[in-house]
Amino acid sequence: MVQVILLERVEKLGQMGQVVDVRPGFARNFLLPQKKALRATKENLAHFEKQRGQLEAQNLARKSEAEQVAQKLEGLSVVVIRQAGESGQLYGSVTARDIADAVTQAGFTITRGQVVLVKAIKTLGLYKQRVVLHPEVSVTVTVNVAQSAEEAEMQAKGVDPLRLAQEAAAREASAAAEAALGGAEAETPEAAPKA
Repeated sequence: MVQVILLERVEKLGQMGQVVDVRPGFARNFLLPQKKALRATKENLAHFEKQRGQLEAQNLARKSEAEQVAQKLEGLSVVVIRQAGESGQLYGSVTARDIADAVTQAGFTITRGQVVLVKAIKTLGLYKQRVVLHPEVSVTVTVNVAQSAEEAEMQAKGVDPLRLAQEAAAREASAAAEAALGGAEAETPEAAPKA
């Protein structure tokens, strides 16, 4: 384990200024290159204490800016159009980049790293996704995955277009079966009573 000083709040790890133990690879590959932490040496501890006030002021400024954007972004619904099979299974999946692009097209610039995708989106439907604007500020965005803009509107209203298509197909099949049975009965003459 390696000790580092956190330069900002890191989710599930700690607050700014804390000295925490992390695995060497996590420190080397993520925390240090992204300037989220410094190695916990005497020199770095002294440097951090000198810079602490400035870092906290910068953090507060970024946090207040993120909160302003969060108020505008909260409750946003974006549409992602994808091809899918009859069962609603997508050909491929919707990624964090796709969601970030859709939110950016809606007028809010975010990166794919800010989209928290718990599991891949592989079917049509409505999904609540978390977007982290700042380590202490996150919002929920609704992602409407549909095959067309019309289907997206239906899903937004609470109507399941796949279920409607399946019900229509079932009605057509039953009508065709009734027509086939009705036609078969007309073709076979009923036995006439013998006199």
